[in-house]
Amino acid sequence: MQFGILYLMMTDSYLYSEIFSRFGTVQRARGCFLYTKKGVRLTDLYQEGGRAVLGWGGTAFTRFKNVLNRGITGSYITEFEVQTQKAVAKLLNSPRTVLFYPSYASALKAALTVSPNGTAFYKPWNPAESDFSGQDCVIIAPPLPWTQTVYIVAAIPEVAEVALAAGRTVPPSVCIPAPLNAAVARALFDLAAELPRRSEKDWFLYDNLISAYWERKGPYLFPKVQEEQYKSFVLHCLDCALVISPDYNTPSIVPFGADRGVFSKLKQKPFDTGSSSR
Repeated sequence: MQFGILYLMMTDSYLYSEIFSRFGTVQRARGCFLYTKKGVRLTDLYQEGGRAVLGWGGTAFTRFKNVLNRGITGSYITEFEVQTQKAVAKLLNSPRTVLFYPSYASALKAALTVSPNGTAFYKPWNPAESDFSGQDCVIIAPPLPWTQTVYIVAAIPEVAEVALAAGRTVPPSVCIPAPLNAAVARALFDLAAELPRRSEKDWFLYDNLISAYWERKGPYLFPKVQEEQYKSFVLHCLDCALVISPDYNTPSIVPFGADRGVFSKLKQKPFDTGSSSR
């Protein structure tokens, strides 16, 4: 029961309420930084669970605005469905049939219906799996903030056809508005272009500052503190102007492009991890 209560407390809304109570509203966001009303700059290692891994601005937002200004906001077919399919194919380096779902659970159900033994979840710069081109189905959370209700199932066309021919009932894909579709496509193209630009040399820079608290795998940070300590650790980091994942099982992310000095407060005010390890 203790862990269940802890999990309920450490949600996104809880984290953001704690940010507000300490620093006021977030007035601006750029790259991996959040700028608050009280003049404190927070370094974002949570990044919306990875959806803001490309930062809090960029060309996807410009694309969204441009399509919105053109008035293409209805439910009709547009060019952006094809653009998203091309972007997914480029990202995974293989042709794909693209389906949209409003939650991870519904996307997973659809992917497992198409390929029960060939489904993977896409994580960029994942050292355990860098080549997704041969996966039958790949679930993608677009690297775009405020798209928590958009998940993509990218299936190899031949695999999808076999599933349909076998009589498997794949949950229907939902339709997303054209401006959002355009932004998702642009974000995926941007991610594909960014992949070769970030590597180990950009992530190990912080190792001697964070190794006491996290185990790093690529850019992903897995907590070493015990799970029952994690809530206190999240709040301690917040007091050190660091926003980390509120969920123990969702890794934080190395703040690409940030100066090592963003960890100075945590270095000056260390968190007592006891003898925990992970």
